[in-house]
Amino acid sequence: MKQLLSFVIKEFHHVFRDRKTLLMLFGLPIAQIILFGFALTNEIKNAKIIVVDYAKDAASRQIIDKIEASKYFDVENSLSSHEEIEAAFKEGKIKMAIVFPLNFYEDLSRTNKAQLQVIADASDINTATTLTNYISSIVMDYQNSLTRGIKPPFQIQTEVRMLYNPQLKGEHTFIPGMMAMIMLLICVMMTAISIVREKELGTMEILLVSPFKPIMVIASKFVPYLLISLVNITSILLLSTYFLKLPVQGSIFLLYAVSLVFIITSLFLGLLISIKSESQQTAMFISLMATMLPTLLLSGFMFPIENMPLPLRVISNIVPSKWFYIIVKSIMIKGSGFQTIWKETLILFGMAVALLLISLRNFKIRLA
Repeated sequence: MKQLLSFVIKEFHHVFRDRKTLLMLFGLPIAQIILFGFALTNEIKNAKIIVVDYAKDAASRQIIDKIEASKYFDVENSLSSHEEIEAAFKEGKIKMAIVFPLNFYEDLSRTNKAQLQVIADASDINTATTLTNYISSIVMDYQNSLTRGIKPPFQIQTEVRMLYNPQLKGEHTFIPGMMAMIMLLICVMMTAISIVREKELGTMEILLVSPFKPIMVIASKFVPYLLISLVNITSILLLSTYFLKLPVQGSIFLLYAVSLVFIITSLFLGLLISIKSESQQTAMFISLMATMLPTLLLSGFMFPIENMPLPLRVISNIVPSKWFYIIVKSIMIKGSGFQTIWKETLILFGMAVALLLISLRNFKIRLA
């Protein structure tokens, strides 16, 4: 019994001396509880919407007040025309628009019937469906408050229009998200593993002392995975167009150009991971943690970012796949041009430059 106790105590000493083990044992469960318990929910909150109020009467104002009081919506400045609505959707500033027609209250008081229009961005079908249901509930609640003791009762009809995806196909959300995850995973993991493999075999030092310049060694590792990633993008787009019936609405050239920026960013991230890793197993584990989980949880692909606490919304800004997912949706689904996605492209380019500089600095120090 004493021997067993001594071995148990010895094992506890090993566990508490290993910081990585402590992080896995205590940090991972806490992180999972925080993420899945508080941040990751399909309930939509603080969704940005706009209101076009042609009526400007008491009824429209009361409904708008109810919408503004709801925790589900964040009403932006009201617009004055349908042209401004389309521009706001193209730029990705809003999730929904609500249009009150002229004589809204007059129609309701004279005929007991009125109609309003709800326009939703259905490139994300889950968000669009949820938001339209929220709006319908608010309008129904207002209608019920008016109809007490009135016969025939008031009827407010909500006309719903789903932009970009009227048939509510899941491919519109699935394909851009999978493109981001596949490209990031392939580029980061394969690059990290290939460079660490050279270090494990002892051939990296030989390459670095050869007449072959270090920057050329790195480039030789990048080129194959860059070409493979471009082939993967092509295959995804072909399947999307001819098998899933989801053609690219915008410029193919622009999509490839921005994809190239994203691929290069991912390759530089893989380089940085390889520099910090001692083995292929470590490189693979870090690559998975740095690519798959952030893409699934913090890119907006699976869970709306608007719902998350402020710290997680801030952290999501350093996830490259978030910006690429926005770009792919804008080009493929909405047919947007560069004037709409220039900010996201610039952020990806800045990430690529920062990762390259950090990697080269550590690479020289490590293998000098």
